[in-house]
This record gives sequence, structure tokens and C-alpha cells, in this order.
Amino acid sequence: MPEQLQLEVVTPERRVLAESVDMVTVPGYGGELGILPGHTPLISRLQTGVLAYVKEGHTQQLHVSGGFVEVNDDRVSVLAEIAERPEEIDAARARLARERMEKSLSNWTGLEEDFEKARVKLERSMVRLQLAGATPRS
Repeated sequence: MPEQLQLEVVTPERRVLAESVDMVTVPGYGGELGILPGHTPLISRLQTGVLAYVKEGHTQQLHVSGGFVEVNDDRVSVLAEIAERPEEIDAARARLARERMEKSLSNWTGLEEDFEKARVKLERSMVRLQLAGATPRS
């Protein structure tokens, strides 16, 4: 049985990550998915959240949103609409986006599909703040 997974994270704009890792955790559509070498093949939609991976005993994290994850032959391919490393996140911008979305959603009178888009934007800003080291306010 292989001891590592090949993890690749790509967006429409760039390859964010390509590494051999010990374990991957992704925010799947039905919940968090933990993936180890020898995992059963699968395809799942991604939710907005934190992708974490362990390499040589160290855990690294990325913000991911939208797209899919495929696991096959000890290869984990993440095709995301958005994928960012913590150091790429502008915490001030994420904080402003969160505040704008919270205000917008608290007085919502629009269409349901627009509400869902706004909710996803709020989720993205909160994950960005979490990874940037800022504590989201309650």
C-alpha cells in the first residue's frame, strides 16, 4: 500500500499546489472528507471551507471554494473555483466583505438564488478570516 498521496489543487487561473502528502481533508458537499493512501475512488463537489493536508508531520491549510475533488489511485485532484494560501489572503478586505454580506443578509428581500450567492460570499469571507489568523466576530 502506498504511503503517500499525490495532491494537486488547481483553479481556472493557476496551479496552487502539487505535492506528495500523508493525508488530505477537504470540505466535501456532504461534509468533511478525510483521505488517506488507499482511499476508495470518489468524486465530490466542494463546499467553501478549509482544505488541510499533512506532510512530514506538519499540517498546512488552504481556503477552497466551489468545484470538485476527485480521488483515484492515491491521487487527490482538487479543481476549485477559488483556492488560496493563508499568506495570500487580505484580512482587511475579507473583513469588509463579511461586514457587507452580514448587513445585506440581515435585511434580505431579494430572490432565493441571490440569497444563496450572498451566503456563499459570507462563508468565503469567514474562512478567509479564519485562515488569515483573524478571529471572526459573532
